[in-house]
Amino acid sequence: MNAYILGLREINKNMLALAGGKGANLGELFRIEGLKVPDGFCISAEAFNRVIRESPRVNDLLRRLSILKAEERDSVRELSTEIRNIIEQTAIPADISEEIIRHLAGPRENNAFAVRSSATEEDLPAASFAGQQDTYLNIIGKDQILKHISKCWASLFTGRAVIYRLQNGIDHRKVSMSVIVQEMVFPQAAGIMFTADPLTANRKVVSIDAGWGLGEAMVSGLVNTDNYKVRNGGVTDKMIPAKQLGIYAVQDGGTNKKAIDAGMQQAQILTDKQIVELERIGRKIEEHFNHPQDIEWCLADDRFYIVQSRPITTLYPVPEANDEENRVYVSVGHQQMMTDPIKPLGLSVWLLTTRAPMRTAGGRLFVDLTQQLSTTAGRKALLNTLGKSDPLTKDTLMTIMEREDFIKQLPDDKKAPEPGISNQAPSTVKFQASIEDDPAIVSDLMDRNFTSIEKLKQAIPTKSGTELFDFILEDIQQLKNVLFDPKNFEVIMTIVHASSWINEKMYEWLGEKNAADILSRSVPNNITSEMGMALLDVADVIRPYPSIVDFLQHVKENDFLDKLDRFKGGPGARDAISAFLNIYGMRCSGEIDITRTRWSEKPLTLIPLILSNVKNFEAGAGSRKFEQGQQESIKKERELLERLAALPDGELKAGETKKVISMIRHFTGYREFPKYSIVSRYFIYKQALLREAEKLVRDGVLQEKEDVYFLRFEEFRDAVRTHNPDNQLINRRKEEYKIFEKLNPPRMITSDGEIITGRHKRENLPAGALAGLAVSSGVIEGRARVILNMEEADIGEEDILVTSFTDPSWTPLFVSVKGLVTEVGGIMTHGAVIAREYGLPAVVCVEHATSLIKDGQRIRVNGTEGYVELL
Repeated sequence: MNAYILGLREINKNMLALAGGKGANLGELFRIEGLKVPDGFCISAEAFNRVIRESPRVNDLLRRLSILKAEERDSVRELSTEIRNIIEQTAIPADISEEIIRHLAGPRENNAFAVRSSATEEDLPAASFAGQQDTYLNIIGKDQILKHISKCWASLFTGRAVIYRLQNGIDHRKVSMSVIVQEMVFPQAAGIMFTADPLTANRKVVSIDAGWGLGEAMVSGLVNTDNYKVRNGGVTDKMIPAKQLGIYAVQDGGTNKKAIDAGMQQAQILTDKQIVELERIGRKIEEHFNHPQDIEWCLADDRFYIVQSRPITTLYPVPEANDEENRVYVSVGHQQMMTDPIKPLGLSVWLLTTRAPMRTAGGRLFVDLTQQLSTTAGRKALLNTLGKSDPLTKDTLMTIMEREDFIKQLPDDKKAPEPGISNQAPSTVKFQASIEDDPAIVSDLMDRNFTSIEKLKQAIPTKSGTELFDFILEDIQQLKNVLFDPKNFEVIMTIVHASSWINEKMYEWLGEKNAADILSRSVPNNITSEMGMALLDVADVIRPYPSIVDFLQHVKENDFLDKLDRFKGGPGARDAISAFLNIYGMRCSGEIDITRTRWSEKPLTLIPLILSNVKNFEAGAGSRKFEQGQQESIKKERELLERLAALPDGELKAGETKKVISMIRHFTGYREFPKYSIVSRYFIYKQALLREAEKLVRDGVLQEKEDVYFLRFEEFRDAVRTHNPDNQLINRRKEEYKIFEKLNPPRMITSDGEIITGRHKRENLPAGALAGLAVSSGVIEGRARVILNMEEADIGEEDILVTSFTDPSWTPLFVSVKGLVTEVGGIMTHGAVIAREYGLPAVVCVEHATSLIKDGQRIRVNGTEGYVELL
């Protein structure tokens, strides 16, 4: 072995920098007993690096290319074309070309080879880069092989490869290219095998595509292929289409398309025995790499050859369990309206807080539903809670329940009915509630929370070192006592069932849809909707002072509060913002993750929202909006009761309805309070924990205080105790987090890795409409503003907010928009509750809304029927 040429059998998985991803994986394949892999050699990345180093012109072009953005397509195309031309026209250094020719001499001299690119950032667990660089088949003769090695080097700078790197933040100057020269196999058939089903992600199902001739036709999408599904040595499904074309090697070199004989067009390419044999090979390769694989195979002389294997990078990780039983997991993020990944400290603190059986995967939390799904009562409860709030989750639950052999059902114990659910027939009038209609219940629960939080604030500054961690663990028990107080649960379930009763009965009796939406506007004690109104009040303080408005439009630093005093009206503006932060400063986007930056830590986040309120509203808008909502609710109640009184049994129906409306008004505001209580405590914990992290930084054992976010709570405690944090673990988790950020978490995933997607089962939608869940009534048209980051929001009065999810931190935007569309959410999740509170037509659970709806596009949101029209 020398620095430039490596035999494939010499390469292993640790030689990525020399052989690239494809080369390293090929080298590993030779280590798997019984596997047939075509032999060959690798021109290492060192050879490519030398060619680039010795070309000043290429280095200059790379510097210019590195500062471009992916959107600058013309400039990218121009520079990358020039780089490719230079590389292809540059002669391979004599010592390298002589070594290549030496490897081709002897019996190999007149053989045909595949010349294949192998980038150092290719075929890795975190990034496949599949198809970004070039491969050349059936290359014959040393001159042609040398020529195509240069072409492979140049293919590192195809337009698609350059744009892919720009989009993924990869520096072109840090990527190298090795080239594989591998003996050709002339197959009767070839194809691709995935050791996890690419459609469902099921790890127990192998999916095999097979076509006549070379696999190149399949990779390029030129031909139809057979598809076989295999599980545990049995073929479970086959798709055999007509196959009219194949790509075959030409005698003098290269490849050509060729028509398939009529008698073979409809034939099954692989026998069932061969399919099962290929599955066995795939499982052996997967076991070696310890990760599901995307494998290229050839069949020649009735023997299988493996020519490539790469990790499947698109699979979502499976939550780990302690046994081999079938399990079903539902996403916490889809219920909490925060599907971003959570850092390890955030995950561990949330796990300490919850009582639910949770697992982590891909930086997200999942609840294990297996035990509930094992009983009839548990299934009914799931459908009545998760199923009612989110129709897509309900559909996934139904899919699982229909598979009677997946989760075995146990005998049911008789259980008491859930709070708020009547045992009477649906046609009866009475609403059965487990608590009395007393507003003091809510005020008592809130007072208990506030008192507990104040005690925490007073006690925690006296704690340090490991004593702080022990104190936080004790306080989390206090938090759980508050959160899981039976009265707390009864109030929330009463909200859910009272709203459901009103909607069902008003539709049954009066044909009125979603009546609870208007009846729940401007309810008391909604800590989150009050926050939006409070920020309108802050704008009222600032609006009269143009110099302050101008200052805030240009401010860039978080210390701007200290600079307000120099302006007329500045002390009042500072006090107004500070007062807001004192009550709501613990909030932020993704606030269930304790590691997220809070508004108090970065008050600059609020400036665009305050300026938007200054621009779009007049003084007193907050109180006017609240009063308007109250009047609309009173008017709707009066109207419903009058219409009910005219019906048979009208007096009974009106009386019961009035009682349930009263409960909605008294209790609905509390729905948002438990999360406020959690994040209030989390921020207090965080400030204390960061003081310990700062000590570790001062003592030189930690690089920056935020590094502790990548330690679990108990690991952080050990680091404080030993003064020896595991920095290698921190760095590894930082890299993992970057991968997790690119993943899209599923609503539901099984222990087999199968992702079960729900469907909106709807009829009579307008043509082209996007189906979702109606959560706040009304129909509105406006300009779509697709916003993924609240800090970048620029909202006007005619705008409809379209985003992936909202949590309470988004509430200040709600006062400025006409409607809301989100990709996730349910009837009682944050966005839905606040949209109803503010009277915004809203549709949630609109899959892929942020990609299907374009920013600036005119749309119509039907919050009564639950769909969005693209106008």
